[in-house]
Amino acid sequence: MKETPIITPQEAAQKVSSGQTLLVGGFGMTGNPVHLVHALAETGVQELTYVANNVGEAGLSGGRLLRLGKLKKAVGSYFTSNREAVQAAQEGRLEVQLIPQGTLAEALRAGGAGLGGFYTPTAAGTVIAGGADVRTLSGQEMIFVPALRGDVAFIRAWRADRAGNLQYRLTEQNFNRAMATAADLVIAEVEEIVEVGEIDPEHVHTPGLYVDFLVQATLTPEDLGSSADVRGSAKKVDEARMNMARRALRELRPGDVVNLGIGIPTLVADLITPEMGINLHTENGMLGVGPAPEGGGAMEYPVNAGKIPVTALPGASYFDSADSFGMIRGGHVDAAVMGGLQVDEAGNLANWAVPGKPLLGVGGAMDLASGAKRLIITMGHTDPDGTPKIVPECTLPLTARGAVDLVITDKAVFGFPEGQLTLLELMPGATLEEVRASTSANFVEALTS
Repeated sequence: MKETPIITPQEAAQKVSSGQTLLVGGFGMTGNPVHLVHALAETGVQELTYVANNVGEAGLSGGRLLRLGKLKKAVGSYFTSNREAVQAAQEGRLEVQLIPQGTLAEALRAGGAGLGGFYTPTAAGTVIAGGADVRTLSGQEMIFVPALRGDVAFIRAWRADRAGNLQYRLTEQNFNRAMATAADLVIAEVEEIVEVGEIDPEHVHTPGLYVDFLVQATLTPEDLGSSADVRGSAKKVDEARMNMARRALRELRPGDVVNLGIGIPTLVADLITPEMGINLHTENGMLGVGPAPEGGGAMEYPVNAGKIPVTALPGASYFDSADSFGMIRGGHVDAAVMGGLQVDEAGNLANWAVPGKPLLGVGGAMDLASGAKRLIITMGHTDPDGTPKIVPECTLPLTARGAVDLVITDKAVFGFPEGQLTLLELMPGATLEEVRASTSANFVEALTS
C-alpha cells in the first residue's frame, strides 16, 4: 500500500497559492488545523477565498489570516466570534457569503461526491436564498445550492496511518470529513501517525485515498486557546428565564430527540435528568449529549454547538456535520428549542440578524427551524425598550416561514391551533392586561387554568 508523504507545516503552506480557495475544517475550538493555518500566515500568499464554518477566533484559524490581509472572501455560516471579520465585512475589505451551517456541510459533501448541487428547504423564502432557483418539490418550496469545492483543504484528525487513513476524536469530525473529499489537494495535520494496520478498518473515518499529505501536529493548550477550558459560572439565572426553561421542558417527551439552541434553551439541558429519557442532539455531530463535566476542556470531552465541553451519555454517538444536518432536514429531530427576535401571526420566525447591527451569522438556525418536527421558541416578550417581539408581521430578516409551533415568553405561552396565533397560558406573575398591552400581534384567547 502506497505511503502518504509526511511533510512539515511550512512545506504544506507552500502548496497554497494566492487566489486559491482554501477549505479549513473545525468547529469552535475543536478539530482546527492550527499548525497549517499558522504556517500559512507566515507566507506571502494573498487573495484567498476561505471556506469554513466560521472565520474563527483570532489566532486559532482564519482570524490570523484575516488580520494579515490575506483573505479576499470568506464563505461560512458564522462570523460573530471574530470582530475583525465583522468589521472587515462592514468596511468592504472582505467579501462575505453567509451559508446556513447544514447547507454548507451538504454543499461540501456534494462537491466531494461529484454532484452539481442539490435542492434544500433550508432558507427558502429568506434573504439568504438570494437569486437561487426555487422549485416546489413534494409540496415543499426548495432552493438550489451549487456544490462547493476547494483547491486545497486543511483538515485535522486525531490519528493517521502511513497510508493516510484518518480517525477523528469525539466531535472533531465536524466539517473535516466532508472537506477531506472536496478539494484537489488535501493536507491533514494529525496528532499521531501509526503504522498501516494499527487503525482498525471500522475505525477509519476518512480513507487514505482522499489524503495527499500528512503533517505531524501536537496538541497543546495554545492550540485551542483558553476558551476550551470548562469553567463554572457563579452568575445567578433570572427566575423568569428559568420559568421559560421549565415550561419548555414540559413540551418534551420520553424518547424525543431534541436540539437545544443557545441562551434560554441551554437552561433546559440543566433541567433534564436521565430518567426523562430525552436524547439531546447537537448539530456539530453528537447524539446523547450529557451535562457539562466538572473540569477539563475540549481536549478531553466532546463539544456542543455552543462550543462548550459536555459529557456523553451511555449510548451516545458521534458523526460529522453533514450527517448531523441530514438528521435535521430528514425529520429525525423531534423538537428544536431556540431563541427568537420576532415571531409573527403566521408563525414566521426571525432570530438571526438585526439590520444595522454587527453581522451575527446564520449558523444552524435555518436548518433546525425548517427541519425539526416541532419548533419551540423561548424569548423575552418584549425588547428591553418595551418593543413587542410577537408582531403582526416580522420586520427582521426571516429564519423560516410558518415553522413556529409554540412561543414561550416571560409573560405568556402562544400556540397556533388551526393556524391562528392563540394565547394558551399566562406565565407566573403575568396578567392578561400586561400580555394584551405588550403584544402587537392579533391573537385569540384560549387560556387554560
